[in-house]
Amino acid sequence: MTNDCGRSLPNLLGLGCAAVLLAGLCGPARAFHDGGVAGCEACHIMHAERDGVVVMDGGEPVLTAATATDVCLSCHGGQEGVFGHNPLQPPTERGAGNFTFLLEDNLNDAADGLVEPIAGEAAGHSIVSYEFGTAADSRWTHAPGGTYPTSSLGCTSCHDPHGNASFRMLHGVGPVQGGLFEFIYPAPEAEGLECCDGLASESRTSHTAYRAGMAQWCANCHGLYHDEAGTAGFAHPADDPLTGGTIGTYNRYNGTSDPRGGLPPLSYLPEVPFEVPDGTVSRTSGPDGSARLMCLSCHRAHASSAPAAGRWDFDIALLVDDGVVSGSYAIPSPYRAPIQGPLCQKCHGLSIHEHPDLDQRFK
Repeated sequence: MTNDCGRSLPNLLGLGCAAVLLAGLCGPARAFHDGGVAGCEACHIMHAERDGVVVMDGGEPVLTAATATDVCLSCHGGQEGVFGHNPLQPPTERGAGNFTFLLEDNLNDAADGLVEPIAGEAAGHSIVSYEFGTAADSRWTHAPGGTYPTSSLGCTSCHDPHGNASFRMLHGVGPVQGGLFEFIYPAPEAEGLECCDGLASESRTSHTAYRAGMAQWCANCHGLYHDEAGTAGFAHPADDPLTGGTIGTYNRYNGTSDPRGGLPPLSYLPEVPFEVPDGTVSRTSGPDGSARLMCLSCHRAHASSAPAAGRWDFDIALLVDDGVVSGSYAIPSPYRAPIQGPLCQKCHGLSIHEHPDLDQRFK
C-alpha cells in the first residue's frame, strides 16, 4: 500500500493517515519524510532569529517545536499515536507500545507496590518531551548496558526524521543525531502493519513480523544487556536460536490451564513474538527451526504499563494481578482463563517456577 507521495506506508512513523498525510505537505512523487515539496516547513522554520536578526549560520535548530521529539509528537503523539494523554486509557496497542505510560505515578504491582512505588519513567524509553512533560530517566545517566546518554533520548535517537528505507525509518550503521552517537549494527529486518488498516489492534492474525537483526540493533545502545547478570541483575539469552525444546513448548502452550493443548499452526502469540526469516504480518504458526529469540520477545520498543517496557509484568505471579496494587493500566491477558501465569510460560512452560532467578518472584 502506498500513499500519494509514492512511499510505502508501513515505513512511515505514523500509524494514522491523518497524522502523516498532512494536506499540502507531499509532492506528487516524494514522501513527507523524504523532504518532498513543501514538506520541510512542517518541521523546520525557514530561518533562525537571534536578538531580532535573522541568522543562517547553522547554529540554531530551526524547528517548529522546542525539540525534535516534540516536533515528531506534534503529528505522531495523541490518542491515536505513540503518546496518549492518559496512561489509564492508552491508545490501541499496535506493536511498539505507547509512551503514555511514562506519565504513570506507580507501576509496581508486586506485594510492596504501595510502599515502594515505581515511577512511570521506568515504563520504557524515557524520551525527553517538553510538550508532554517527560524528562530523562533519573535512574540512569546512560542506556543500561551501554553508553548512549539518556539526557538526549528522543524519537530521533532511533528513527531517521528525514526518512530512509529501513523498517520504521530506524537508523542503520553510522552517526545518529548529528554525530552525538554512532550505531555499529544495521537496522533490523521487519514488516509492520499498514498505518491506515482501520487502526485495529495487533492480533494473532495481524501483527508486526520480525525477521532478523532486532537484538543486534538494540545492542547499539544497550549491548547484549542480559547475556550476563551484571548490571541487568538477570541473565537471559538475548539473541539466540530457539532450541528444539523451546519450540515444542511454544507450539503446544495454550495458557496455564492448557499448557500442552495448543496446535503449532495456530500457536503464534503477538505478546511473545520471535524472529523468523520468512515472517509475515498474518503468520499464525509458531516457531520453527529458523526462529530466534530477540529483545522484543519480552519487551515493547517504546513503553508499556509494566517496568522495563515488559510485554507483561515480570514481577507478578498471575496476569490478573496486573494493575491491582499500583492502580495502573492492566495489560490485557491473551488467554481467557483467570488463572494465567506470566507469559514466560509460553517458552518455558510451567517449569518456569523451577528457574533459579524467578522462583522467588512467582511464589
